[in-house]
Amino acid sequence: MAQAMVKRIVSSSACTFAGLAQKTYIRNVAASSKVAASKKERVLPTEGEITKSVFMSQSTDIYTNLALEDWLYKNMDFTNHHVMMVWRNEPCVVIGRHQNPWLEANVPLLSEKEIALARRNSGGGTVYHDRGNLNITFFTPRERYDRNYNLKLIKRALFRSFGIKSTINERQDLIVRDKYKVSGTAAKLGRLTGYHHCTLLVNANKADLSKALAKREHGIQTKATASTRSEVANLKDLDNRITVENLQTALGYEYLRTPALHLDDGGQSLIAKQRGFQFVNPTDDWFPGLAELKNDLVSWDWCFGRTPMFTVSRSFPVPIGLLAPSKVYSATQELVINMTVEKGLINDVTLSIPPGLIESGFHGEASVITHLKGKRFTSEALNALQDAMLTRHHVSDVKELDDKEQFVAKCFDQVVNTM
Repeated sequence: MAQAMVKRIVSSSACTFAGLAQKTYIRNVAASSKVAASKKERVLPTEGEITKSVFMSQSTDIYTNLALEDWLYKNMDFTNHHVMMVWRNEPCVVIGRHQNPWLEANVPLLSEKEIALARRNSGGGTVYHDRGNLNITFFTPRERYDRNYNLKLIKRALFRSFGIKSTINERQDLIVRDKYKVSGTAAKLGRLTGYHHCTLLVNANKADLSKALAKREHGIQTKATASTRSEVANLKDLDNRITVENLQTALGYEYLRTPALHLDDGGQSLIAKQRGFQFVNPTDDWFPGLAELKNDLVSWDWCFGRTPMFTVSRSFPVPIGLLAPSKVYSATQELVINMTVEKGLINDVTLSIPPGLIESGFHGEASVITHLKGKRFTSEALNALQDAMLTRHHVSDVKELDDKEQFVAKCFDQVVNTM
């Protein structure tokens, strides 16, 4: 992709291009942000004093690209220089800052398929990324954050280059054919800087998207932000000529030909005044401290531990074969599991054992559940449950759970969504 982009950009005399030498420039701009941040009041430049750049990330790792986004947000001064960053990722699911991953994504499937799960710093809902997505981030001073401007710019690029008509709905999603979502949107606003980012579905694997974000029985109650489910479409469904590469080029030129504060068309003369397309290499060499930001984003404590508190309640009918054979029960015998989870850790748990299971020989639930508190809401908790049930056996050399214990473990496994 990079070589193809170089050929396209270099072939146009109307647009300047900077490659790997841009590292020094980025460091200088970042350093100047400290001066800007120290000022209590900023005098913003006129539109004619603002230049633009299109940054193209050379990474396809979600954690690296989110770290790069965060680094730019924290370190660069966008007062006189607005930036649109374009980036893409290997398959991953990205949740909003205030969301519950167990509610939003099929966590066991992600683990099985080695699909990354990441929590971003902005709000909003959950999205699926793969190489068929193009992600876009618009950086400006906070005072000049304008989501509507950005979305209309994308609309214009889609129509100018591919004849694709789209609309912006009340949720500020891009919609095609009156119903299909091709782009979601989220943002983060700080004291000095704001960014708005969105993803465009070009040729994403919709089957994998559907499976990764599949809703299942979970019994979760929470105040965490919930995603709004929508029918989606790929832009390639509307025009099979469109690719991520030529869409990236079309959006980049649309951005560079548009003045910074209003949606006029400055044409080639405005493009020539801009800083152009710039490949950026998201490494510590280019962006000192980037690796530390990435390490935080990769961590379990961030991806799962930052989940708002939630409760889980699930009921499971006990198979007749596990009940006391000499008894007849008037009501369905159900095992009920209730939990409270804070920071991704089990804080409280109750295991309600029906009479039929107790009379058939299952005992000691209090000693079992005490081993679960403080465990991660993952297979770590399941392993603790199994170990606790094994320790209750009077015969020390018993290494397997009996049928009733296996049933309880299986129910618990479904609650914590482990494989």
